[in-house]
Amino acid sequence: MKDLETKPVNKGTARTMYYGKGDVFVYRTYAKPLKGIKKIPESNFKGRNNTILGMDIQVALKGDAFLPSFTKGDNTSVIATDSMKNFILYHAGEFEGSTMEEFLEFVSGKFLETYSHINGVTISGKQFPFQEVEIPSEQEFTPSDTVFRQGLLEQPYASLEMERTEEDKFQVVDQWSGVEGLRLMKVKGSSFYGFIKDEYTTLPETFDRPLFIYLNIRWRYKNPKDAHGKRPVNYVCAEQVVQIAQTMFHQEDSPSIQYLIYVIGKRILMRFPELGEVTFESNNRTWDTVLEEIPSSLKGKVFTDPRPPYGFQVFSMTPEEVKEWEK
Repeated sequence: MKDLETKPVNKGTARTMYYGKGDVFVYRTYAKPLKGIKKIPESNFKGRNNTILGMDIQVALKGDAFLPSFTKGDNTSVIATDSMKNFILYHAGEFEGSTMEEFLEFVSGKFLETYSHINGVTISGKQFPFQEVEIPSEQEFTPSDTVFRQGLLEQPYASLEMERTEEDKFQVVDQWSGVEGLRLMKVKGSSFYGFIKDEYTTLPETFDRPLFIYLNIRWRYKNPKDAHGKRPVNYVCAEQVVQIAQTMFHQEDSPSIQYLIYVIGKRILMRFPELGEVTFESNNRTWDTVLEEIPSSLKGKVFTDPRPPYGFQVFSMTPEEVKEWEK
């Protein structure tokens, strides 16, 4: 799944043409807090205070007006990518919302409103979670309201594509939310057996293996407006999805990574009926065993990182498909 996916500039043509700016790092302090989200059994997450809303934004602009810059070196219609960066940073100061998804739609609309020769905007972002540090008080540790540390490896993700319509209005044509960089390790309770065995097979069957996966999860709302967070009870927080994945990994004795991501997806769709699709990208990074047995007075095994190459899985599912598969 690419960060930037574009459609043909003109209907009926397969031309790909866009340009933009990547790694636009935005740090907005005291954004509107995200409150009132739905409570689910797998998660104790209650919302985001947004004292620091940190984002890594990538934007691309599309339009027929840019063609001469490619074919003739004519920059008359070119918006410098440095200007794109400044545009995003400036409008971050005007943003009144509470989610990255809403910010992407907000700034995309500003691009189309400001530059009439742009046909479309494709924009994506990864959010940097900042967590309050715990400081000692008289009897206990309490969260600081001024000092934060950057959070874990996983990052909330969002992407959006907006186009200008024939009526010179703006329309969202694609929108995804998600979480990237999740890494989960289970020391026992996973297996992999029953696969095809032929002259190319050297992998032994395993009935209780450690399993280490890298995982990206993305979801699409039935109603794209639910991604805004303006109706928090319909908004799906990346932190809650992470905790669902952790819970299912703990509960399931999975016979494969494929089945593991399926049961995670089922649980996500069950908890959040607002979603119309969930997509997974997983990598198998299971460690290589160095010592199967260590002295009898001790417990455990010894592992090391696996050699490349690695296996991967990509899978998408909708509520309608789950109902059909579960019959």
